[in-house]
Amino acid sequence: MPEAIEESIDIDAPPEHLYGMVSDLSRMGEWSPENQGGKWVGDATGAAEGARFKGRNRKGWHRWSTVATIITANPPKEVAWDSGFMGMKVARWRYRFEPNGKGGTTVTESTEDRRGRTMHLLGRVGSGVADRTAENKKNMRATLEQLKKAAEG
Repeated sequence: MPEAIEESIDIDAPPEHLYGMVSDLSRMGEWSPENQGGKWVGDATGAAEGARFKGRNRKGWHRWSTVATIITANPPKEVAWDSGFMGMKVARWRYRFEPNGKGGTTVTESTEDRRGRTMHLLGRVGSGVADRTAENKKNMRATLEQLKKAAEG
């Protein structure tokens, strides 16, 4: 069974604004300590179901790319994508945006590890990360804090 983790943060900004920031995957490198952004593939210009995106990642001297396919584009509530490498599943990423009753938004980032045995091994070698769950949890917290800083700044 895939392992799922999530992190949440309250941000003083409306869901529409935050959805617009996060659903533009090319901007993810502005907030993420690992993802460096990337570009939409083919005719895609933004988050729409079925749109594809090639993302670049970096951890120390390790560098790798993944291809993401948008599976949910429901503004301003949720955006989600499946990422893969060389045709193999890697992870499902999801952001949910819910009004928090205080004039802002609770943003929840979650990820579900979807790698098989081969991808677990390749992932350790390619990224230099032995404990992907712990690394993702730490990176998700950092990403949400940077998103908050950018949205409220």
